[in-house]
Amino acid sequence: MTKNTAVHPVDEVLPPGKLSLLGIQHVLVMYAGAVAVPLIIGGALKLPKEQLAQLINADLFACGIATLFQAIGVWRFGIRLPVMMGVTFAAVGPMVVMAGNPDLGLLGIYGAVIGAGIFGILVAPLISRLLPFFPPVVTGTIITIIGISLMRVGVNWAAGGNPTIMSPTGPVPNPTYGAPLHLGIALFVLVFILIITRFVKGFFSNIAVLSGIIVGTLVAMFCGKVSFAGIHEASWVAIVRPFQFGFPRFNLVATVTMCIVMIVVMIESLGMFLALGNITGKKITQRDLSDGLRVDGLGTLIGGIFNTFPYTSFSQNVGLVGVTGVRSRFVCAAGGVLLLLLGLLPKLAVIVASVPPFVLGGAGIVMFGMVCATGIRILGGVDFQNNRFNLFIVAISIGFGMIPLVANRFFAQMPKALSPLLESGILLASIVAVLLNVFFNRIQSQETAAQESAEATAQSEA
Repeated sequence: MTKNTAVHPVDEVLPPGKLSLLGIQHVLVMYAGAVAVPLIIGGALKLPKEQLAQLINADLFACGIATLFQAIGVWRFGIRLPVMMGVTFAAVGPMVVMAGNPDLGLLGIYGAVIGAGIFGILVAPLISRLLPFFPPVVTGTIITIIGISLMRVGVNWAAGGNPTIMSPTGPVPNPTYGAPLHLGIALFVLVFILIITRFVKGFFSNIAVLSGIIVGTLVAMFCGKVSFAGIHEASWVAIVRPFQFGFPRFNLVATVTMCIVMIVVMIESLGMFLALGNITGKKITQRDLSDGLRVDGLGTLIGGIFNTFPYTSFSQNVGLVGVTGVRSRFVCAAGGVLLLLLGLLPKLAVIVASVPPFVLGGAGIVMFGMVCATGIRILGGVDFQNNRFNLFIVAISIGFGMIPLVANRFFAQMPKALSPLLESGILLASIVAVLLNVFFNRIQSQETAAQESAEATAQSEA
C-alpha cells in the first residue's frame, strides 16, 4: 500500500523568489495598520520625532518576531498558518488614558503590556477550550462580520485615509478625503486586480494584489501624490534594544485593564484562526488554537520588552489569502523576515510607508470582501430550513456587530472601562452569536464541535 506523502498547501515551501514577492504583498497590506498605533500613542505622549521613529522601528521589529513564531511555530507557540501579526487597535483606548496619567506614562504602559503578555500565555489553553461554542452557524457569522468590519477600512483607504486627521488643536476633517483622484486611482487598482485575476494564470495571478499596488503607486507618482518625505532624515540602520526608554513601571490597575484587553484580543484571534482554517482547508484543533493564542501573549510580552505594544493576528491579511489562493504559511514567514528588516532599516521602512492609502484601498475592497464571502459560504452549509433558530442567531449577531460601524456614539455614555468590548463589532457579534447559540441549540460536545468544524473546513475547501 502506497503511503500518502502529499504536503498540505499550508506547509508547502515555495521557491525563494516567489516567497519574497508574496511576502512583500502581505507586508504592504498590513503596513499602514502596523504603524498606526505607535503613531497614535506617540502623539498622545507628545514624543519628539526621533523617539517616535524608535517606536515605529521597535513595532516593525516585534511584528517580525511575532509573525515568525506564529507562522513557523516553535514548540507549543504558533498556529502554523499564514498569519501576520501586528499591534492591536483594541488596546489604543486604555493606552491613551495611561499616556495621559503622569504616574504611568510610556513606562507604565510597557509594564501593563508585559503583565498582559504573561497573562495571555498562561490563559491561552483556557481560551482555546471555547471551541465547542463555535459551530458553523457561529463561525460563519463571525467571519462575515469580520469582512464587513474590515470593509470600512478598505473604503476609507480608497477615499484617501481617515475622514478626520489630527491637528495641534485636535481632530479636524480630512480636506482631501474622497477626492475624485483618490477614488479614480482606487478604482483603477481594483479593476487592474480583477483583470489580472481573470486573464492571467499561474504565479502572476497570485501576486495580482501586489501588481495592483505597484502599478497604482506608479500612477499616483505620475499624478504627484506620492511623498518620500523623511527618507533623507531616516538613518540607514537602527538597533532595537530592550527597554531603551527605561525600565517598565508596574501598576496593578493598569495591568488588570490590559489583561482584560488581552482576553478581548484572544477571542477575536479565535475567530481569525477559525476563518483561516476554513480558507486554507486546514482542520483546526483545540491544541492548534491554544498554540496560536499563546503567540498573542508571547508577542505582547516581546512588545513590552522591545518598547512597543500588544500584538494580535492581523485580519487584513486573512482576506489576501482568500484572494490569492496561496495558503503557504512560509509566505507569511517571509513577510515576518521583511518586517524585521524594516525595523532595522528605517530608510526602507519610509519607502514602504510612502504607498498612498487610496492605492491600498482598491486592493482592500477586494480582499476584505473575500473574507465576508468566506463567512457567507460557511453559512450556506448551515441548516436554516429545519432549524429556524439559526436565522435568529445570524440576524441578531450581525445586527450587534454593525453597531460600532454605523453608530460610533451608540455606547458613548457607557463606562469607559467597557470600551474595548463595546467598540469592537467583531467581539460584540462573537459574544452575541455564542450566547444565542447556547440559548437555542445548547453547547456541543468537544467531539461534535471538532467534527462540525472539520466538515465546514472541507466544504469551504470544496
